[in-house]
Amino acid sequence: MVAFKLHDAQRAIVEQALGGAGEVICLTGLDDADRDAALRGAGAVLIWNTKELKPHELTLIGGARLLQTMSAGVDFLPFSTLPDGLPVASNGGAYAEPMAEHALAMALAAAKRLIVEHTALAAGAFNQFEVNRMLAGGVCGIYGFGGIGEATAKLMRALGMRIHAINRRGSTDAEVDWIGGVDRLDELLAASDVLVISAPLSRVTRGIIDAAALARMKPDAILVNLARGEIIDEVALFSHLRAHPRFTACIDAWWIEPVRHGSFAMDQPFMTLPNVIGSPHNSASVAASRSVGLRRAAENCRRALLGETPHYLVREEEKLL
Repeated sequence: MVAFKLHDAQRAIVEQALGGAGEVICLTGLDDADRDAALRGAGAVLIWNTKELKPHELTLIGGARLLQTMSAGVDFLPFSTLPDGLPVASNGGAYAEPMAEHALAMALAAAKRLIVEHTALAAGAFNQFEVNRMLAGGVCGIYGFGGIGEATAKLMRALGMRIHAINRRGSTDAEVDWIGGVDRLDELLAASDVLVISAPLSRVTRGIIDAAALARMKPDAILVNLARGEIIDEVALFSHLRAHPRFTACIDAWWIEPVRHGSFAMDQPFMTLPNVIGSPHNSASVAASRSVGLRRAAENCRRALLGETPHYLVREEEKLL
């Protein structure tokens, strides 16, 4: 059961991904009685946001084998109002490739001083002999080594960076130079020339990059946040940037954003600082990303419908609401 509208090409993607494991039914266009029946009979439910469902409809999907989100983050889900025992899966790694490219672009822009020198040229300054940096030979630390982290690691390794990573297991089959569990975050922070944050927002990760964490990082480190703004303490980051002008923050994920909060706002004037590179959380906004994300989400629904264990099931510690 798909809670949002599908055009013909998108329906074809879902049907192909299901491979006959189930029938595709869209809620849009159904009357109230048919909506209720579809929800009660759904083996898997695919959503962008629970706002696509009416308040009482959340109680009707308790028999589903999976509630699958289109987004990689699940911090928006009202877990306390979902039926007990309903498995929920994020679309982890669904947009990994474009997000990895974005991380690389931001890190390179910071290392090569592209924004700073572009601004200087516009003001008439020609800083030809101002030293910039090579990423090759340095350490790329990745906090949250799932699909996005692994895709980022491949690109950074191609530049000649060493890969240090943290995930919940403290192990991986991917090629890394060092990996640890969440209890070894301090080691990751101290070693990283570039630190990429691609972890989900949870009770554990909220505010984990605070003033003490930032103080453990190299004074000229590059911090790239692709995940959620709330993982970093906003006030602490702004203060750190002002105190450490060689430190650069590349911010794609902000603390208050239109899709999640209804508006864009920042409590600190980050864009007044020369050591900030910002983007409007558009790291996944490439032409083919929605089709790829839809296919990967539908493939996970297929696993549930066939009685297999879906990927990226949400753990208890990842639930916020």
